Amino acid sequence: MIKLAWTLWFEFFKIGLFAIGGGPATLPFLMDLTRTHDWYTMTQLTNMIAISESTPGPLGLNMATYAGVETMGIWGGLIASFGLVTPSVIIIMFIAVFLKNFNDNPLVRSAMFGIKPAVCGIIAAAVMDLFIASLYIDNHVIIPSVIIAIVIFIMLQVKAFNKIHPFFWFVASAAVAIIFKL
Repeated sequence: MIKLAWTLWFEFFKIGLFAIGGGPATLPFLMDLTRTHDWYTMTQLTNMIAISESTPGPLGLNMATYAGVETMGIWGGLIASFGLVTPSVIIIMFIAVFLKNFNDNPLVRSAMFGIKPAVCGIIAAAVMDLFIASLYIDNHVIIPSVIIAIVIFIMLQVKAFNKIHPFFWFVASAAVAIIFKL
C-alpha cells in the first residue's frame, strides 16, 4: 500500500514537472500511465477526461484526483493531486525568491519560444490519440461516435457555431447519446 502510494505520488509529480502547458499537456502522460501501470484503462481515461472537462477546476488537477481515486480511493486522489501540484509550488517559490525579473530574462524568453511548439505538438498528439480512443470500444468502431464527431467538427467550422460555448457541445452530445441510447 505504501509502495503504491509512493509510486502514485511520484508518477503524478513527474507529470506535474513535465506537463508544461496546463491540463491538456497532462494527457500524453496519463495515456502513458495506461501502458506502464494497470491503474486504469484507456476507456476509463476517456471517461475521466469527459468528467474532468465537465467539472469546475483545472483539467490536470481534476484528472489527477480522478485517476488517484480510481487507483487508491480517496487517499489516492489526495496523493495524486498533491504529487501533481508539488513541482509547480516548488518552481514558483524558486522563481519568486531568486528570479525577480524572470520574464525579462533573454534565456527564459528563448526557452519559452522553443517550448511552445513542443507543447502544441504533444497536445496535438494526445488529442489525436483521444479522438481515436473515443471512437472505439473493444476494438470496434462506434459509428454514432464518428458521426457526432464529424457533425460537431463541421459545425465548428461555421463562424456562427464557433461562438457557442463548449459546454453546449458537451450537453448536446450527451443528450444525443442518451436519446439514441448510444
